[in-house]
Order: sequence, then structure tokens, then C-alpha cells
Amino acid sequence: MSGPVIAAGRRHSVGLRADGTVVAAGAGTSGECRVGDWAQVVAVAAGNVHTAPNTGRSHSVGLRADGRVLATGWNGDGQCDVASWRDITVVAAGWRRTLGLAGDGTVLAVGRRHEGACDVSRWREVVGLACGDWHSVGVRADGTAVAVGNNRRGQCAVNTWRDVAAVAAGYLHTVGLGADGRVSAVGDDSTGACDVDGWRDVVAVAAGSYHTVGVTATGRVLAVGGNDAGQCDVAGWRDIVAVAAGSTHTLGLRADGTVVAAGDNAHGQCDVADWHGIRSPH
Repeated sequence: MSGPVIAAGRRHSVGLRADGTVVAAGAGTSGECRVGDWAQVVAVAAGNVHTAPNTGRSHSVGLRADGRVLATGWNGDGQCDVASWRDITVVAAGWRRTLGLAGDGTVLAVGRRHEGACDVSRWREVVGLACGDWHSVGVRADGTAVAVGNNRRGQCAVNTWRDVAAVAAGYLHTVGLGADGRVSAVGDDSTGACDVDGWRDVVAVAAGSYHTVGVTATGRVLAVGGNDAGQCDVAGWRDIVAVAAGSTHTLGLRADGTVVAAGDNAHGQCDVADWHGIRSPH
């Protein structure tokens, strides 16, 4: 089992400690930060939605070592109804949606179905997952990608991708990390979030609502796209091994288990300076 060890939502952040417990920062008005009693967790996810006057409620998801899934927070569309899931190896969370990758390569989904982002029942041989606001993306064992849901900006046009190692999904764009360390992106490029063609030696990617972040093999961080809250001000970061991107903030996990943050902190979602012992990504 493997998956994200830090996650960023609209107004909150989540981190997985090396001992299997979970820490959260930011707004918890919907219960998304109620993770204090979680244990034996091996990966985390946070529901994200683009910043708008009518958005903000979110949920948090934890994958346990025994293949069961925990969820807390906003459950208006049943996105936290995961208690019956078993043998899950990867989790992903979007706006009003949670996905779980089963050990047999199939995918489960709960939550909002209006845009088709939960229509994953036919997916097979999947090894990786990502959730955007209104679309879902999967990586198959053969290195191809599949996507369902809202495609009004071409964010689901991933059928030609090959040798994909990982994917990330934002509001209206999708990012693919190639096995060769290069990065591809499709969807809305009005903010520059898809300007990743020149990236090289990348080992991890994350997609916020309007920005894209990458970690290089040397521990440096790249960022393009919307920077209205300073979420792309990461050039000075060093020794980074993982990143997470929320609506308008970015998290970086250092090799020493501490976390740095940039961007909007109106709800305390960047108050992670006291986090320590965060698990190294697999």
C-alpha cells in the first residue's frame, strides 16, 4: 500500500506521521480536521474545491494498513460513506467525492454523481488515482491513463498518454508524470497551470485548483499557474520529497519529516510549522 503522506484541501491540510497517526491544520467547521483518533494509517487524502464564495466545506480520508478506509468531514453527498470498503490500496478525494483502489485493480467511488466523476466501475488494472473538482483520473498498469467526469476544458483528454507513472488533477486541468521524469498537462491553461513542458527529472506532481507543482530528483520544487495567494512561491524550498496542492496553498514535505507551506493561510491551513515526524513517501 502507498499513497500521499500530505494532503491539501480548500481550507485545511492533513499530514500522516511516521507512527500512523494523522495531524490536521486549518478550518474544521465540517469536521474535516477530526483526525486525532486515527491510527495505523498509511495514506491520506483531502477533498478540494476551487475557491469561490459558495465553497469551503470539505472532508478528509485515511487509508489504514488493513485496507479499510476512514473518512471525516462534510458528507452531503455520501462522500464519507466508506466504512464498508475492504482491501483498498490507494485513496483519492475530490469535491464531494472519494475514490478507492481495490487490490484487484478495480475502483470504488462514493459521492456526487452529477458530472460523471464517479463512473469508474468499468475501470480495470488501475494502479493510481487522482481526483479533480469534477473529474477523476486513473493510471493503468500498462502506463496509460483514463479519465471520467466534466471535460469542458479538455481535462479528461488523457487517452493518448503513455508511460505514465502518476497523475494529479485540479479544477479544470490534469497533470501526468511520465516514467522518464517529464510532465504533461491537459485542460484549461488560462492561468498557466499546464505550462510544464520544460520540466525534467520530476519525481512527484500535485495539482491545485489553478496551479501545478512538481518535485525534482534533487529536492527542488517547481510551480506554475495561479499565484494570487503566493501558492507558487516555492523556489526557495530545499530537500523536498513530497508536495500537496490545495485550492490556493501548497505544502512541501522535507526529508527530515517537517513541512513547509506557501499561499493562502486565511483559515490556518498553512500553520504546519510545528508538524514533525511526517512519514516519508514510499
